[in-house]
Amino acid sequence: MASVTFIEHNGTEYVVEAEIGKSLMQTALDNLVPGIDADCGGECSCATCHVMVDEAWLGKLTSLADSEDAMLDLNPERESNSRLSCQIAMTEELDGMVVRLPEFQF
Repeated sequence: MASVTFIEHNGTEYVVEAEIGKSLMQTALDNLVPGIDADCGGECSCATCHVMVDEAWLGKLTSLADSEDAMLDLNPERESNSRLSCQIAMTEELDGMVVRLPEFQF
């Protein structure tokens, strides 16, 4: 298991346990973290699981795939640390990761 902190746009924090190998998106859904819509169910065909990964953790993530980059381009609130949570598989190395949730999902 790995710990993840989700921070809503209003500052509310949710510290949850993530199963190794499970996506960050599914971890949020399993723990009823608000702010992740996941309209496509984790297929990387929308951007409704958008998160902003704390800068300290970006280097520990797998590279941004072209498909994820294309989906993020559809989001007007994209930031340099934006990722789709469906594309982040939890690993032991990500234990303690912090991600912020946008005010709206697009």
